[in-house]
Amino acid sequence: MTEPESTEAGSDSPIKVFLVDDHALFRSGVRAELERGIPDVTVVGEAGSVDEAVAAVRHLRPDVVLLDVHMPDGGGAEVLRQLRPELPDVVFLALSVSDAAEDVIAVIRAGARGYVTKTISGRELADAVRRVRSGDAVFSPRLAGFVLDVFSDRPGAAPPGDPELDLLTRRERDVLRLLARGYAYKEIAGELFISVKTVETHVSSVLRKTQLSNRYELSRWASDRRLV
Repeated sequence: MTEPESTEAGSDSPIKVFLVDDHALFRSGVRAELERGIPDVTVVGEAGSVDEAVAAVRHLRPDVVLLDVHMPDGGGAEVLRQLRPELPDVVFLALSVSDAAEDVIAVIRAGARGYVTKTISGRELADAVRRVRSGDAVFSPRLAGFVLDVFSDRPGAAPPGDPELDLLTRRERDVLRLLARGYAYKEIAGELFISVKTVETHVSSVLRKTQLSNRYELSRWASDRRLV
């Protein structure tokens, strides 16, 4: 294992990137994309598990860690839990196939500086790496509005620190908000341009996640959390 480079390198030094993903083929693809004519970004290492990632990042001290969310031994949130407190200068950017609300919230709360999906191009990923390294927060376009909703204080947004609301997707909160206002399932379907069956599915999911029994309990629960 090589010695880590000095963290006092000049501003013209390439940004050192470390890849964490349990799929070797995907890591190879990302490395190839970042090393294809992008001189200011260099991949210094990669890992396929939480334990490998923690050990290697501690040793190499990269500038940016590209972090998969789902891995068999704990995933991105576990890597963040172990490394963020001791390596505050290392920046973590989630790179995942998932755009699920609970995944985004978990890694951002754990300390990731951004979240992009694997549909991103190599050039866009290099730009995201530059931006998070410079201090920006970076999100894929379809996630940006959701993240703003979750971490804002606007009515209908999930108040920071409410783990129960964090479990609900944006669409589930939309359905719950209308349900709490007294809308019938058919009316909710019309408002949101979805089918009645989809409304029923969302309500069932919310009941399961909140461990409540009926729409009346859900209405009180939503009111308590300023969703109405």
